[in-house]
Amino acid sequence: MKRFAALFLLSIFILNQSVWAAVYEIDKEHSQVGFKVRHLLSNVNGTFDEFDGKISYEPGKPETWKAEATIQAASLNTKVKERDKHLRSADFFDVEKYPTLTFKSTKITSLSETTATMEGLLSLHGIEKPVTLDVQIHGVGKDPWGNVKAGFTATTKINRKDFGLNWNQALETGGVLVGDDIEITLEVEANQKEEASAAVPAAAAPPPVDESALVVATHDAAPKASPSAAAPAPGKK
Repeated sequence: MKRFAALFLLSIFILNQSVWAAVYEIDKEHSQVGFKVRHLLSNVNGTFDEFDGKISYEPGKPETWKAEATIQAASLNTKVKERDKHLRSADFFDVEKYPTLTFKSTKITSLSETTATMEGLLSLHGIEKPVTLDVQIHGVGKDPWGNVKAGFTATTKINRKDFGLNWNQALETGGVLVGDDIEITLEVEANQKEEASAAVPAAAAPPPVDESALVVATHDAAPKASPSAAAPAPGKK
């Protein structure tokens, strides 16, 4: 009885613990923040080269998954110096006034073994809007040096005008110079930094089990024989 009571208390403690997930930091040397937008009759591809972020991830436990990232707007790079200068100006990203873009996840939906949908908030050009990322899960493994890695690809599409990026130029033949839709692709390789991190604050440790009290409680709870039941029946020895 004493052992049963101790196990019961322990099970209550375990059930009230947080769900835990490993924490990964984005490896900039093996990750990319890319975008694509229509320019005239073709597409222009670019990247943001300075960024950082963290991911909480435990395979098969989407309730633990979280992601947040910060991108330096001035690190924009389309490999054309004059175009990049224009994109950094007040006509577009206005990097002096809005130096960073940020993303913070809010929930995971539509989960499968290799894909997921991540919803979150994107802050760009001083405006915050909800966005949805389609995520490919590449898995977790170790590199040749024993470092634990996780890999993901995430894509989304936003309308730049939703974030106040309104500049354009009309064309003589009709239409405009720059498209409104921006396709974003994130190639992420991340390094595990901690064995586990609580997704929510952990419950307080249970009080120590007073085994002597359990013994007393068990003894007091046991049924006691009545005096009449204990006495021998008349005529019998």
